Amino acid sequence: MLQISAASAQWFLPFVVPVCLYVCWSDMRAMKIPNRAVLALLGIFLAVGLVALPLAEYPWRLVQLAVVLALGIVLNAAGVMGAGDAKFAAAAAPFIHPGDMRFLIALFAAVLLAAFVSHRLVRATPLRRLAPDWESWTRGRDFPMGLALGGTLAAYLALGAVWGS
Repeated sequence: MLQISAASAQWFLPFVVPVCLYVCWSDMRAMKIPNRAVLALLGIFLAVGLVALPLAEYPWRLVQLAVVLALGIVLNAAGVMGAGDAKFAAAAAPFIHPGDMRFLIALFAAVLLAAFVSHRLVRATPLRRLAPDWESWTRGRDFPMGLALGGTLAAYLALGAVWGS
């Protein structure tokens, strides 16, 4: 059982999943996570979080955003991750219950592996012709991390909606 309440996940899920899908698509298409997607995710949390979370928990989730943003800035400056990835991770952080961090890390690892293998397989097959102009097909070793980040957040909320506390 996850620590996120099923009710919270159910509130967030229908609003967050379209943004996650857009981030996955945009990062594969152009190797960019648009700021409007990050701001939409933040806006969803700010609005829906007031209804979905206990009021005492709400500001602590915003602290999570600030901490993840600070870490993302450092990792981006070190060349470990892209700026869009760092901003998306920060905007996604408030949706995660702190008690689910170990689960989230395992989920991210699984989604990252599946996303990477799927991306590389499609890139190497005729399926690539379905979207021939996507930037991610031609970027060599670069990988559209938004595919894994968006997939992880959507999967976490979906699992939370079913198996949340």
